[in-house]
Amino acid sequence: MVNELNALESKIAQVAGLCRGLRNENRDLQQRVAALEAEKKQLLERMNGARERLESLVGHLPEAKV
Repeated sequence: MVNELNALESKIAQVAGLCRGLRNENRDLQQRVAALEAEKKQLLERMNGARERLESLVGHLPEAKV
């Protein structure tokens, strides 16, 4: 009976350790997602700015003569 309780205690400790590890991994992944979303937002803003500048430049080009 004692051996069975010791084995159960060991398994519970393993599960608890796994849960802690998964909780930490989940936290790290959430932080990474947040950082990537912030980077995506910044890149989209830069792309929109570049598009606006290009559209402005195109508007200043002379008409092509055929």
